[in-house]
Amino acid sequence: MTLTKKRETRPAGKRETRTPAASWGLASRAGAPWEYAPAPEATDHIEIRPEYGLFIDNEFTPARPRKTFQVINPATEEPLAKVAHASKPDVDRAVRAARRAYQTTWSRLPGSERAKYLYRIARILQERSREFAVVETMNSGKPIKESRDVDVPLAAAHFFYYAGWADKLDYAFPGLTPRSLGVAAQVIPWNFPLLMLAWKIAPALACGNTVILKPASTTPLTAYLFADVVRQADLPPGVVNIITGPGEIGMELVRHPDVNKVAFTGSTAVGKMIARAVAGTHKKLTLELGGKAANVVFDDAPLDQAIEGIINGIYFNQGEVCCAGSRLFVQENVYEPLLDKLKARLSTLRVGDPLDKNTDVGAINSATQLAKIQELVDSGVEEGAEIFQPDCELPTRGYFFRPTLFTSVSQSHRIAQEEIFGPVLSVLTFRTPEEAVEKANNTPYGLSAGVWTEKGSRIFKMVAAMKAGVVWANTFNRFDPTSPFGGYKESGYGREGGIHGLGAYLSLDGES
Repeated sequence: MTLTKKRETRPAGKRETRTPAASWGLASRAGAPWEYAPAPEATDHIEIRPEYGLFIDNEFTPARPRKTFQVINPATEEPLAKVAHASKPDVDRAVRAARRAYQTTWSRLPGSERAKYLYRIARILQERSREFAVVETMNSGKPIKESRDVDVPLAAAHFFYYAGWADKLDYAFPGLTPRSLGVAAQVIPWNFPLLMLAWKIAPALACGNTVILKPASTTPLTAYLFADVVRQADLPPGVVNIITGPGEIGMELVRHPDVNKVAFTGSTAVGKMIARAVAGTHKKLTLELGGKAANVVFDDAPLDQAIEGIINGIYFNQGEVCCAGSRLFVQENVYEPLLDKLKARLSTLRVGDPLDKNTDVGAINSATQLAKIQELVDSGVEEGAEIFQPDCELPTRGYFFRPTLFTSVSQSHRIAQEEIFGPVLSVLTFRTPEEAVEKANNTPYGLSAGVWTEKGSRIFKMVAAMKAGVVWANTFNRFDPTSPFGGYKESGYGREGGIHGLGAYLSLDGES
């Protein structure tokens, strides 16, 4: 199934469009219209194999029985590669390999030796950063400047950071006796394929565990490229294993009796299934699930700075971010000037070829996700919200959606309650800080939030009152490997990043 003509239709109802200011970026008196020249990233240095097998014991091996599925480029709808469709026996093979590596080599290595391998991986990621960035963009649809400047550098930074902790676990948890868990099953989503891989694998290896990674079925290619890095870094066979397939293969991995740790990032619905599957077992579990983050702007906030934070909060990675600031709460007395600035800025976003270095908003990951976004946008119009979309031309092929902004949004609207996972922002208003907190917390999720104000005391008061695992102040979507990330309520539990991310992969003797 592809969505082409349907993508050009827009929901009936109130819709405002605005063409980009002719003199944007020039002196206002110049008034000379201009366009960015195409700046495509080269792909001739990239080698994508026609077919990939499962990565078990440092070898690529076909699924048993031999079965594959197609991976496509969401920006062009063209096939990229065939990938092995794992079976339950394949899951058993991967777990056995990981268990053997854990017992015979990896858990017996001193932390200083494990650190050497992690440092080596980090350096190889840096050396091959351009290759990883291009493959990530081709497979996921995200703009190359985001893959190049955010995803790949942060992935390498996580391996550097956890390499530094590998021989210092006793210092990280004083008074306790940290011990590795064993075999870790890790299931990651399609929105940040390489970064989520690093979030999972780096702390697991640093703590002495072996892993089986199951990437999303639409975005496995950087995981397979990482498998090549594993071999290049000379990791012992079985320390890192990668299996691919649909969601049920991930559940087979989660349920496997010889798995000691489960880590999952993805939807709340699947997270609940996983929690039920491991309930009553010995398995340690961390879940990083959905979100519906509130971005709160007070009347004393620096509006121009806030506009950039709002844009980054919801249109970064096409809004396919679990912590996206998809609900914007604006204090009433600055609502109109902020909205004018926001619409003007929204009209400058460039939507198109993700491999073009000028592109701000790339392709939606799949036809299924695009249809979900369109359905929720349609519901917003049907429920009475006012829609604004910049007047930009979308590519004729690929899964693209215009950056969208809704006003006149009610708390009860689906677009204010459900995670859209797309470039769609709902704008609401408030009068007092107490009202802002009440509205921001009116969601089953609790992953992240943002606050914009010049008053430090107000920041601390809001942070304490908002029910979110991470609250940014005068910025949004800022990540660092030293800082823990995670949520609560229906956004999951456990933390990734920082020392907290180590604890998720250790048994701490002496814990109360």
